[in-house]
Amino acid sequence: MAGTISPAILERIRAASDIVDVIGSYLPLKKAGANFVALCPFHKEKTPSFNVNPHRQIFHCFGCHKGGDVFTFVKEYENIGFVDAVRRLADRAKIPLEFDQSPGEQQSRHLKDQLLQIHEQIAQRWQNCLLNEAAGRVARDYLAKRGVSPEAVKLFRLGAAPDLWDDTVNWAKSKDYELPLVEKAGLIIQKSDGGSQKAEAESAKSDLRPPAADLRRYYDRFRGRLIFPIGDEQGRVIGFSGRVLSGDEKTAKYVNSPETPIFTKSRVFFGLDKSKRAILDAGFAIICEGQLDLIACFTAGVQNIVAPQGTAFTDQHARILKRYGDEVVLCFDSDEAGQNAAVRSLDHLLASGLAVRVAVVPAPHDPDSFIKANGGEAFRKLVENAEGFFDYLLNRLCAQNDVNSDRGRNIVLRDMAEAVHKTGNTVLIDTYAQKTALRLGVSPESVRTEFAKARRSEVGGQRSENEDSMTNEPEPEVSRPSNHEFHLLKLLLLHDELVAWAALHLDVSWMVHPLVRQIVTQRLAAQTNETWKSLAAFLDECETPEMRGLITEAVAEDRKIPSPEQQLADVTVKLRNQFLDRQIAALTQKAGQPGVSDAEKVEFLREQQKLREQKRAPLK
Repeated sequence: MAGTISPAILERIRAASDIVDVIGSYLPLKKAGANFVALCPFHKEKTPSFNVNPHRQIFHCFGCHKGGDVFTFVKEYENIGFVDAVRRLADRAKIPLEFDQSPGEQQSRHLKDQLLQIHEQIAQRWQNCLLNEAAGRVARDYLAKRGVSPEAVKLFRLGAAPDLWDDTVNWAKSKDYELPLVEKAGLIIQKSDGGSQKAEAESAKSDLRPPAADLRRYYDRFRGRLIFPIGDEQGRVIGFSGRVLSGDEKTAKYVNSPETPIFTKSRVFFGLDKSKRAILDAGFAIICEGQLDLIACFTAGVQNIVAPQGTAFTDQHARILKRYGDEVVLCFDSDEAGQNAAVRSLDHLLASGLAVRVAVVPAPHDPDSFIKANGGEAFRKLVENAEGFFDYLLNRLCAQNDVNSDRGRNIVLRDMAEAVHKTGNTVLIDTYAQKTALRLGVSPESVRTEFAKARRSEVGGQRSENEDSMTNEPEPEVSRPSNHEFHLLKLLLLHDELVAWAALHLDVSWMVHPLVRQIVTQRLAAQTNETWKSLAAFLDECETPEMRGLITEAVAEDRKIPSPEQQLADVTVKLRNQFLDRQIAALTQKAGQPGVSDAEKVEFLREQQKLREQKRAPLK
């Protein structure tokens, strides 16, 4: 990612962005010796373990092991991409960015910047209409009736689009925007060749002056509606949702922005820009259906909540939420459509590794009306007591079907088997086989048998490739490096003057821990190729958060190491000898295998003797 920005510009921005100043603008830092500490923003803790090292210009948390430089912190804290993190820090330092992009990429970036500017300006225009203009009175009255506070109106930047066919068209002209560009933003619509008969008829009824010839081809998408601006994860306005305020039953209740270069419905949540910190703190996200539901929850103090925007829940939605927590609570409307939507979202949530619970709002309420009637604390308890998805599904299936009939029992068995098998978790499958048996009044063994039949039927009697892979032993979690390997990291990362010696005497194959081996390899390569700039720049080249975390942990405590040259020599010898000991042990094991000939055993002994001689020899 850093390849799209010149290294010289990155270094200039890094030099102008003191990590203590930057992190201090997000968190209250306290001086602790040569470093600064704070409560970690990436996990819950009561004692500060988040460490900022001003000398090395890095941060590291000794609790969750996140670490990196100033770019990494902004990227992780704001949950944005690397380039966007660089852009924010460049803006902060007032450094212009010079991207090494092709003309096509530059044109695309310019278009997106123009669309973002148009969206921000029209959002301000509609905000002003709602708050101050006669055209916003109906929307103001509606919000007052729904109990939306002025603070919420301001926080969510609600607006009102005048009930006119060409208000946005005229506004765009007044701002000197080309109308095809405004159309590309999704704010106006081009009429068909024969003209929009409905638009022309409505326009004829109004007391508007006939539009100028060059304006006649376009009309407004959002007319006479309460406007909800849709923000991206950085809070930039990228689209709109407009709720109708008239009683016309033929008019769609909501009109949403179309897909544009800056707005993709399947990747956008309403409210995520405001709720992401609360989701991180809570560890889970509540998913509701509508904007007013979300606003009601948010203002009632339940702020870890999002709403999919104008589309069904997608796999991309699930992946976004997985960045912020490991669990979601579905809180859709209590009607049949809302509950069906909850069931349909399961596949994407499970595929992303998210745990799922369901909070059922008592009929006839939705979250908004429930809070109005019972208060925010009651809603919070409703969420806290939300049952696991499969308990919810079993209860729903048993309520919908006559479990005393053969047909009803078969439906419950089939749907439960299909749902639980999607998890691939044998313990969970068996748990719900037992629970299903209890609800149906049959033996657990019979339900297990039916669940197994359903699975075999689903895969056509053949084990799928994915199933075969699931039977393999899971990859073990990467353990902590040994004390010797960790100390080697400290020496090579804190003492640049030792790396040349290490490049001559150290063999990376001596290291067991894969991350240590990879980090040392890259550090030695930077020495050999003369590409080493700084520790912070080295962090940007690390491929994974685990690598960055291990590096920052090694250097976070910038204590003086006595006799570093001698310590490096000692630890190098120990790593070599441990490597040789592992080879000797492997030969001993081979010699003890049945069927090994005497000649082979003699050869193994000779090899062991050579290895022992290597252990006694000094480093080459």
